[in-house]
Amino acid sequence: MSIDWAKYPRGNFYDELVDKQGVPRPQAQQMCNHLAGLSRKGLKRRQAASELAVVNLGITFTVYSEAGNIDRAWPFDIVPRIIDLAEWRHTEKGLTQRLTALNLFIDDLYNDQKIIADGIFPQEVLDKSQNFLPQCIGIRPKHGVWAHVCGSDLLRDQDGTLFVLEDNLRVPSGVSYMLENRLITKRVFPELLRSLAPLSVDDYPANLFETLASLSPRPGDDPQVVVLTPGIYNSAYFEHAYLAQQMGVELVEGRDLVVGEDECLYMRTIDGLKRVDVIYRRVDDKFIDPEAFNPDSTLGASGIMRAWRKGTVAIANAPGSGVADDKVVYAFVPEIIRYYLDQEPILPNVPTYKCMIDTDRAYVLEHLNKLVVKPANESGGYGMLIGPHSTTEEQKKFRHLIQENPRNYIAQPTLTMSTVPTVVGNKVEPRHVDLRPFILQGENHHVTAGGLTRVALRKGSLVVNSSQGGGSKDTWIVDQGGK
Repeated sequence: MSIDWAKYPRGNFYDELVDKQGVPRPQAQQMCNHLAGLSRKGLKRRQAASELAVVNLGITFTVYSEAGNIDRAWPFDIVPRIIDLAEWRHTEKGLTQRLTALNLFIDDLYNDQKIIADGIFPQEVLDKSQNFLPQCIGIRPKHGVWAHVCGSDLLRDQDGTLFVLEDNLRVPSGVSYMLENRLITKRVFPELLRSLAPLSVDDYPANLFETLASLSPRPGDDPQVVVLTPGIYNSAYFEHAYLAQQMGVELVEGRDLVVGEDECLYMRTIDGLKRVDVIYRRVDDKFIDPEAFNPDSTLGASGIMRAWRKGTVAIANAPGSGVADDKVVYAFVPEIIRYYLDQEPILPNVPTYKCMIDTDRAYVLEHLNKLVVKPANESGGYGMLIGPHSTTEEQKKFRHLIQENPRNYIAQPTLTMSTVPTVVGNKVEPRHVDLRPFILQGENHHVTAGGLTRVALRKGSLVVNSSQGGGSKDTWIVDQGGK
């Protein structure tokens, strides 16, 4: 027998598959029994098969280093995260509620700013926002939606409560790896997929296309949608190409696009110019149009903002949507939900201290060794202070940064992340995970059946980012173990 779940080292963390008594959770019973029935060699052989599949499928990500751009095989662990269907339906409602409110918030900031006038959201936070774009003032996108694709990061604490850690509203990435993870699992555990029948994720490209098509400024059944990529050297280029191929649309770079005298956007083809209706852009805001933003950018096309403002082309996610992709704004999301929807938040935020508030800042400065301090606009786990693992010198540095620019920092308690059994050699050990579901909003809403489970492959680590030693797992939504 390869695994004795009674001896599985759970620690003080909530494990997604096994409870504190070493008993598999109901939705994971069949998976745990199956794993326990594998020999150690069999477990290791299946993990090796998954790694070979990653190579054969060409699933890579790019790490930027001093030596250049390094393409690496996507790190994947074969033991899936399993979530009960009833819990997931509740989570779906919370994610839909959250994105609906955030889109109302973004639209308000670029137009009437009622939430500021009513004293719910501070003018100071908006004034110092790096992602508020004056070029977007007065624009009202179709359906009132600015962020059409959102990746919200979730984590579960030691009591089993699911929290929203952050919302990624600019150019969220990772969904292609969610889809590829399922393809790999079909090769590794085909028998379990048949018997447990987790909800399918295969409909995501179709749902994404439906969302993008609903934004088209021209009525008709055949909107011209393109995926705009910065190019092959971008760390997420694999995903850009993958999604374009899965949706059956063109993958383009800025040099492929031109705005005509009629202020419509066209794509250069061997047959001449072809009008574009919708851009799914994977280029940062300030590089999308050198006429409106960075004049040195070669990643976008001059005039895109003029065409968008006139309404002849739709852009997803809309420029300026990143105003809500700010960790200080995150701290106000519960109030944002109450203000726009007159509802209580379904999914809680992680308790958050706003350093711009005197009492919060005083508490943070006194407890730097116990808190996680985050800057407003960094991502990927960079620029943070993890108090319990920090040095006196690092704490001194952050004390100065916070006092110099308090609006730019929030702090949170160091929540313990849940774990999932992970293959280490020929056995399994717990490794910490988070979860990034993807939420779509256009004419309708769609939420992925689960999402991208990211795993900290290093023992004891809480860092799940692939660029810093993290990997991923398939995520299964099942109805009480498929019973």
